[in-house]
Amino acid sequence: MFISPAIDLIEGRPVRLSQGDYSRLTHYGDDPLAQARLFEDAGLSHLHLVDLEGAKAKAPRNLHVLEEVAKGTGLIIDYGGGMYTTQAVAAAFDAGASYVTCGSIAVKDRELALSWMERWPGRIILGADSINGRIATAAWSEDSGLDVVGFIKSYEGLGIPWCIATDVSKDGMLSGPGLDLYRSMLSSTSIPLIASGGISTLDDLKTLASMGCAGAIVGKAYYEGRITLDELKEVEACWQNA
Repeated sequence: MFISPAIDLIEGRPVRLSQGDYSRLTHYGDDPLAQARLFEDAGLSHLHLVDLEGAKAKAPRNLHVLEEVAKGTGLIIDYGGGMYTTQAVAAAFDAGASYVTCGSIAVKDRELALSWMERWPGRIILGADSINGRIATAAWSEDSGLDVVGFIKSYEGLGIPWCIATDVSKDGMLSGPGLDLYRSMLSSTSIPLIASGGISTLDDLKTLASMGCAGAIVGKAYYEGRITLDELKEVEACWQNA
């Protein structure tokens, strides 16, 4: 299982939210490139870069940060937030993203999402953010009413490299990941799963790896000192040597 440390962006600065609530925001420094280089120097290979402003505005707002991080590191970057048009996706790839996460559009405009998967095969990650087992969209502010497992299954067989599955109720709470949700996904779908939300300890990561998750996104647990870079490197090294 690979580790994808997260940098969430507002006004070009790394931040973290709790349960997707923009009023519960904590800043973690001013330099996302310096933070990305720390991850790279620790031996990590992936980076989950999220444009929180873009998610709210439905258009990217931090592509300049993506470009800076892509040019300044060799990390494999997946970028999400504000991906509502083909032009936005193309701009993210032009700025240096290796992958783009397609969340709300995959719910609201399947034909557009499918066109992206055809144009950029193997480079569109499916985003499945859920609350109480139902897909949430528009920066987690809207309940689509769709069952999350059924939603993921509807995109099987389309060459999607991974699905990032975020349990919104767990996100930023350091209360442990939604293991029951992930077990249901892993037993029901064939798209490789990246777990996101609630991860707070090295044991959480080991549990997710043993369950069969392809990757895990770590954010607040690292920034709050619950998981160290050495521990993230330990998990990453096991994946690289597998």
